[in-house]
Amino acid sequence: MAAAGGAVLLVLTLAAAATSVWGQHDYADALHKSILFFEGQRSGRLPPDQRLRWRRDSALNDGTTAGVDLTGGYYDAGDNVKFGFPMAFTATLMSWGLIDFGRSFGAHQAEARKAVRWATDYLMKATATPNTVYVQVGDAFRDHSCWERPEDMDTPRTVYKVDPTHPGSDVAAETAAALAAGSIVFRDADPAYSKRLLDRAIEVFEFADKYRGPYSSSLHAAVCPCYCDYSGYKDELLWGAAWLHKASRRREYREYIKRNEVVLGASEAINEFGWDNKHAGINVLISKEVLMGKDEYFQSFRVNADNFICTLLPGISNHPQIQYSPGGLLFKVGNSNMQHVTSLSFLLLAYSNYLSHANVRVPCGTSSASPVQLRRVAKRQVDYILGDNPLRMSYMVGYGARYPLRIHHRASSLPSVSAHPARIGCKAGASYYASAAPNPNLLVGAVVGGPTNTSDAFPDARAVFQQSEPTTYINAPLLGLLAYFSAHPNLAQSDLAND
Repeated sequence: MAAAGGAVLLVLTLAAAATSVWGQHDYADALHKSILFFEGQRSGRLPPDQRLRWRRDSALNDGTTAGVDLTGGYYDAGDNVKFGFPMAFTATLMSWGLIDFGRSFGAHQAEARKAVRWATDYLMKATATPNTVYVQVGDAFRDHSCWERPEDMDTPRTVYKVDPTHPGSDVAAETAAALAAGSIVFRDADPAYSKRLLDRAIEVFEFADKYRGPYSSSLHAAVCPCYCDYSGYKDELLWGAAWLHKASRRREYREYIKRNEVVLGASEAINEFGWDNKHAGINVLISKEVLMGKDEYFQSFRVNADNFICTLLPGISNHPQIQYSPGGLLFKVGNSNMQHVTSLSFLLLAYSNYLSHANVRVPCGTSSASPVQLRRVAKRQVDYILGDNPLRMSYMVGYGARYPLRIHHRASSLPSVSAHPARIGCKAGASYYASAAPNPNLLVGAVVGGPTNTSDAFPDARAVFQQSEPTTYINAPLLGLLAYFSAHPNLAQSDLAND
């Protein structure tokens, strides 16, 4: 996240867009590029097989001021801060995609696991001290006042943590969820690593549950407004327990979920899902147990999930917080709309998969929706991102003939170290920020925030960070979507007869 500044906006309007016929997409290529994006977000010492060669080592002393090793992990977006809350959510969603659609990843499964491991390795470091989670490295306000490469940054690498006297149940429980989900991903590929992840997840969740409180209160000046947890920490406790139940199959987590269903608000804000609010994700994830015939104990979660799914379906939902643009893009009020598009579309696809296995439909008042209808809505959103929209523009950098060129991203917009070996200081980067020239370094696979209103308009301008900034949590749920549609490219046509 970064603060906006002055810049001339080049607005691509609908008036300038020609009518197009939606094309066929190479979902496997888009998947490969979406995974590659995470290499551009890497912090720490880069491995020999780093493919985005314009990036170099950065933040090699992270954690030293606190006497711990906090190197590695991901920068969340276009800045140089490592925010633990969205990073953990990113890891959880990447893992969920691999768990549900692993076979569909095909040749890209190994590189997707590497992307997960870059996050989980860091989260293991951040949780190495008992009853402590290191949740952020970097002073967001100082960082956002500069426009410099991560390789050059000289802003304070302040370390922030939650512990028994400064609780953070939200970020700790999300971290536990990420580690538990990661343990499933590596169960066959690396059993020893998988066990370490699960053991740590159990410890971190116990800490999150025992010392309750929001990290936004304990660390308000550091984490707000960038990643305040506005929904509170109760949803993360249920979310963490759900992933631990899935990973461990321990009865204690099953009982925890059912015992705390009401008190932790499982049915609240069911049309939300993202790094802040996990309610819809909880209900969809737990509903799999019911729909697969494994556990009728969780039937109420399926009811919640059904209600949530119905709010997303065009022609069925009249929910005031869910709209669709004239071009067909799911739209929610707020910044970085694509985070909603990808996360909610992922839930649609995952739930459609569970419904198909159970051979049932979603009841929506006096009507109902088939699994095919859910998949079609999800696919329409993916296709919009890839270029089937009124602007005929891909919102994924490097995919298609036309895509954003001036993304709000420090490393991408400044000359690379190889092109400009001399240091570019904090304020020296301002001229690059304000320039109308395209970014010199292509952050392949980055999906930007995209249109944030119902007109399908997009300003290809760095200053409009709400629309031009990519984030890891936009791409994370997209991996599973692209994997599935790469294995089922003609879904919309072939499934019509089964609707």
